[in-house]
Amino acid sequence: MKMSLLTPHVYWAQRHEDIYLRVELIDTQVGSLDPPGLCSWSAVKQEYVNLTSFCLFQNMKVHMHENVLEFSGQGHGAKGQNDYQFSLAFRLPVNPEVSFKSTQRQVSITVKKAQRGWWDRLTIQEKKPLFLAPDFDRWLEESDAEMEIHEKKQKRVKMSRREENGRPSIKTIFLFLYNLVQFLCFSWIFINMTVRLFIFGQDSMYDTFHTMSDVMFFCQTLAAIEVVNAAFGVVKTGVVPTLIQVVGRNFILFIIIGSLEEMHNKAVVFFVFYPWSAIEIFRYPFYMLGCFNTEWKDLTWLRYTAWIPLYPLGALAEAVAVVQSIPLFDEANLFSIDLTKSIGVSIRFSHFLYIYLVLMVFALTVNFRHLYKQRKRRFHTNKRKAQ
Repeated sequence: MKMSLLTPHVYWAQRHEDIYLRVELIDTQVGSLDPPGLCSWSAVKQEYVNLTSFCLFQNMKVHMHENVLEFSGQGHGAKGQNDYQFSLAFRLPVNPEVSFKSTQRQVSITVKKAQRGWWDRLTIQEKKPLFLAPDFDRWLEESDAEMEIHEKKQKRVKMSRREENGRPSIKTIFLFLYNLVQFLCFSWIFINMTVRLFIFGQDSMYDTFHTMSDVMFFCQTLAAIEVVNAAFGVVKTGVVPTLIQVVGRNFILFIIIGSLEEMHNKAVVFFVFYPWSAIEIFRYPFYMLGCFNTEWKDLTWLRYTAWIPLYPLGALAEAVAVVQSIPLFDEANLFSIDLTKSIGVSIRFSHFLYIYLVLMVFALTVNFRHLYKQRKRRFHTNKRKAQ
């Protein structure tokens, strides 16, 4: 019985010079060349590079003709073991040469754009085919792709300068020392809080401010350097996410907690300080190694993963601290503006805090998106290197 021809799921992403296609077809095993000599095969990388715009294997064919990519292959797809095929008419001209790689899980195809640029869509028709979807594992916006290129160039420049000079630059030494100091301080906070929790139990939570605040004040004041570094291009990172984090933390530390004596003995201080320090004991040593283009894979994974549970917990603790401080600010009439004599209105600081709680949601969204894009870019780059 002849098997029906079906369409596999195809996922796409782009960079300024390349189009990446991922065909979900399992066990598309590569057989003998037929006819021989049309494609080159590297047994080490398991990669096929088309030399004449046409590759034919035992059960898979990739054909580029007049800007249309045609694929057919036999494997296990959405409809089980079957024959699958599809064709894509590209939006703009591409090079006829195609490179692709077949694994047990998928077929990866790379197509070179004829001209460098960013496409608003993949196909010539405005309505995309039903089988085509974005490859979010590889997807980058144009600005992110530009940043990725810039980071690669910067890394090459750093390596070449280090090879020429044979010693680290003043900027490298400065960044290393800054990250080292922050790492040691946050490690001291984290270790002391953990030890005190095991020794004194819940009672240690109510004494957190009195035992840890001096070092935390120092760390968060010093963190203002990170905003300056981002603003003047000393480090390549977004100014807005950095500013949101530093200003937000300092507002909680100095205003919400530090300015009210009644807040000093509350357990919420423990739940604010603990996630803050837990995140930083992974972030700062990662940056220390990065100063010398060195990477420890386990640390990299922790740096880009630990924030997923810790960041929301820290934000929640900050929100609880703000809520608990509102009646205290009203009672102390602290930071309020009395305009009853002039316009008959008193502007209470608590009114601003209600607005701040709403702004916290926006800030959390911005930083979450920033951190997620960093994580995706980092691990996706590593995945491509591994391949």
